Amino acid sequence: MPLHSRAHSSDPEFVLIAAPSGRALAQAARAAGYVPLVADFFDDLDTRELAEANCIVGGDLTYGFDVASLMTALVTLSEDRPVAGLIYGAGFEDRPELLDAFAERWPLLGNSASSVAKVKDPAGLSELCARLGIKHPEVSFETPIGEAHNWLIKQAGGSGGIHVSISSNATLASGEYYQRRVAGSPVSCLVLADGTSAIALGFSEQWASPAPGQPWRFGGCARPASLGPQLSTTLECAALALIEAAHLTGLNSVDFLVDGADFHLIEINPRPGATLDIFHDRDARLLRAHIEACQGTLPREALRFEAAEATAFVYAPFSIAEMPVWDWPAWTADRQKPGSSVAIDEPLCTVLASAPDLATARRLLDERIAEILSLVSKTNLKKEALA
Repeated sequence: MPLHSRAHSSDPEFVLIAAPSGRALAQAARAAGYVPLVADFFDDLDTRELAEANCIVGGDLTYGFDVASLMTALVTLSEDRPVAGLIYGAGFEDRPELLDAFAERWPLLGNSASSVAKVKDPAGLSELCARLGIKHPEVSFETPIGEAHNWLIKQAGGSGGIHVSISSNATLASGEYYQRRVAGSPVSCLVLADGTSAIALGFSEQWASPAPGQPWRFGGCARPASLGPQLSTTLECAALALIEAAHLTGLNSVDFLVDGADFHLIEINPRPGATLDIFHDRDARLLRAHIEACQGTLPREALRFEAAEATAFVYAPFSIAEMPVWDWPAWTADRQKPGSSVAIDEPLCTVLASAPDLATARRLLDERIAEILSLVSKTNLKKEALA
């Protein structure tokens, strides 16, 4: 298993990071004064720069981590290094038992396996929303005869939108369920919690980047969301009530679909997610606040988020047999290594933008996405199908 490491400063405060892509967590950890040790799928250029050491792990975005490979990587990374704990990203909601395995070896800086299982259980979340009087789309485990177009099929514990499909009359696969379709635009509330109390850090708006068979694949997100004050207050109250009732800790996001003044709560992501790239607080305290909240303490002073920020995934427009050496723009992240292969519709990189207001940030983001796609085209990369 490839292990990349570098010399470290005296008395570092190490944190283990396990995620499909660990770069955003590693970046937040460095900003907050921690030294990241990363296990992920990609081993991209900027993760190598940010991490004290990192391991590439077996598995993929569709089927998740190879458990043995992941545990070996984490044990290797933490060997002879006193780690403060382990922070995890996406990829564990459908296998929370892995979190128990982590907790046996390292302090778990995030929600427990039982908490994750509770909020990612479709029926359980539906019941909790009903008890709190929060609108939530109807869920079912029975095939909706005669009205399939009104329902979606989702994978319990899925993430990134790739687990969502339009319903058919086919039998549900293991772990799948139906959720009634509702109208609205996606909005997410980032919440920090200590297991008892919670505070809302802000709202972001999100959008999809459809691909064949994946109409709701994650495209990007931007902050702050365009919400009126009354709706913001209503959504914040709903998010806080749910997080507190579920006794969650650390950074969590609550996803809504907003249709005018109406809304439905869609799901909870009980861990730091993609919005880390658009929640840069002025004092770089966000990840430290996450760790301290997991240990039972919320910040006394509010975290301050100033400029508008936006981020998006750029997906490969065709299969790339071998990445060249590129001088990546400073506003990119998750940069592919020279020589790596990228299949069509796989993530090529992440693009970032910051501006005084949301409209300018979104416009700048679109310009930068177009610039990357133009660079891909002009480089005349081989369009050969990958095996």
